[in-house]
Amino acid sequence: DPDGQPFTEPAAWQFVVSLLRDGTDISAMSMDCGKTGFVLKKQLPEGVLYVKLQLGSGCVIGRSFHYSEFD
Repeated sequence: DPDGQPFTEPAAWQFVVSLLRDGTDISAMSMDCGKTGFVLKKQLPEGVLYVKLQLGSGCVIGRSFHYSEFD
């Protein structure tokens, strides 16, 4: 997380919510399964955090949450 500690699952979801509330850019992408994914990227001291979400039936599904070598 931004404090340099590993993300727990609850902390990861809280961080995603904070990214969305802060207005982090979201890009739509077509996934291999035919669904639409939504990608957020955030520069952190450890690198670029890559988050991919998918809208499910009444829920948000976390598809990816990792540091990326690409920005």
